[in-house]
Amino acid sequence: MSTSPIPVFDGHNDAITHEDHADLATGRRGGDLDLPRMLAGGMRGGIFAVWTRTPPEPDGSRPRGAPVDRTIAAAHATASAGRLFALERAGAVRIARTVADLDAAYADPDGPPAAVLHIEGAEAIDPELEALDLWHGAGLRSLGPVWGRPNAFGEGVLLRAPASPDMGAGLTDAGRALVRRCGELGIVVDLSHINEAGFWDVARIEAGPLVASHSGVHAICPSSRNVTDRQIDAIGATGGLVGIVFGPLFLRPDAKEDPNTPLSLIAEHARYVADRIGVEHVALGSDFDGTTMPAPLGDVAGLPRLLDELATAGFTSDEIAAIAWHNWRRVFAAWWQA
Repeated sequence: MSTSPIPVFDGHNDAITHEDHADLATGRRGGDLDLPRMLAGGMRGGIFAVWTRTPPEPDGSRPRGAPVDRTIAAAHATASAGRLFALERAGAVRIARTVADLDAAYADPDGPPAAVLHIEGAEAIDPELEALDLWHGAGLRSLGPVWGRPNAFGEGVLLRAPASPDMGAGLTDAGRALVRRCGELGIVVDLSHINEAGFWDVARIEAGPLVASHSGVHAICPSSRNVTDRQIDAIGATGGLVGIVFGPLFLRPDAKEDPNTPLSLIAEHARYVADRIGVEHVALGSDFDGTTMPAPLGDVAGLPRLLDELATAGFTSDEIAAIAWHNWRRVFAAWWQA
């Protein structure tokens, strides 16, 4: 069975933060994603992340967990977001500010794909949240309060395996205010990098459906970055979703960064979430250009092979269409129309 005509919305990529971002419209020599390959793979929309790399130490190392100064993050985020706006001005993408923008990209395969602007790790936002309204006015519609390091809003998980996401304290007062304000503005709060205490703090605020945009199942792969059964249950109870990540680090029971990883393992994580809380809470969240991809997938052009693998795993055509697009669309509608 071929599922290649199905439009795909992907929940996370880091392409605009890479040095060869200027070639996104015409085609990059490497990496996982550019517009020609998106067209080949049927990707009609995705979350494009702005992420600030940890600045190097004098010896050139980049220690995980080291905080990033807001001035550095704000400058980097502004420049990275500008790249996405330049692509929009050129007609290469449509920045999705409303659900209608998503629907337009879905309905017109010859038009520009939808790009949701996302900040991964909110170091670029001041604790008083004055910059958040500016970012929202510019088009920000998704935000992860933390990456894998502490900031003014909370703590992210350090990437470890086997390990629990239960490490560190929860949201700060500023973090709780950030989540509440995101709910008011209609900015999705993404929990894929947050620690467990922070996850439950967000859940208690009830700003919108809980979303883990690019995570795996902890019961299959015991990475600190993956969601536990209890977290999965909470995501389902709020009408949220888990965007299944494609990286072997978060898929394999041994948590190894081994590209020799079958696509059936992505389908196994999807099946686990579907069986536990329902297929309406399963989506795709590749982490293209943010981690190693399985060799059988290759890059974004390989998405039809993944959809075929979901069919092999027993998902119906309607279920695959929901995983590929409609579940993300439903969750965005819930957040953006709040």
